[in-house]
Amino acid sequence: MANFWSDSTQQDPKRQYRWIMLIASVPAYVLKTVSKPGFTVSETEHKYLNHTYYYPGRVEWEPITLTLADPVSPDMAATMADILASSGYKPAQSVNDTSTISKKKAVEALGNQIEIQQIDADGNAVETWRLVNPFITDVKFGDLDYEGDDMSQIDVTIRYDWAELETVNGSNRVGGANKFFKL
Repeated sequence: MANFWSDSTQQDPKRQYRWIMLIASVPAYVLKTVSKPGFTVSETEHKYLNHTYYYPGRVEWEPITLTLADPVSPDMAATMADILASSGYKPAQSVNDTSTISKKKAVEALGNQIEIQQIDADGNAVETWRLVNPFITDVKFGDLDYEGDDMSQIDVTIRYDWAELETVNGSNRVGGANKFFKL
């Protein structure tokens, strides 16, 4: 069986620049960077005499971050404001305004699911991450600088309940190739 190191003509490694992200209201071409999902397993320690033992605890999925270019059209700053409004946020006009953001509306504002796909040279997905129940937790509209000529950008943080991973080579995954493995 050939491996990448001995026969690199048979397979191509995953490349950082080959990716697309599917997120409602955000065209793929305005995305500049994205972090893939990650998780942390908490631990509990138990001390017995002269020994310390560790036990795994709960899994917590880490938020992802993405950076968007902010063109005039489509205006990503306005899109972020629309997502916030669709989440249920309204500036208070009086003490009687009692509506708030809800998880249901915040998730629906992003289209219920976000996908991050790493693709091969032919544009086929080789790794797909699906974020379950994603919602925006942080938006930074960037800095302005008289000395810079970079495009304006927006930094966004997204929280989700968990992620699902699908790969084309699922031989080391529960369920085999092309099956979703819910981590």
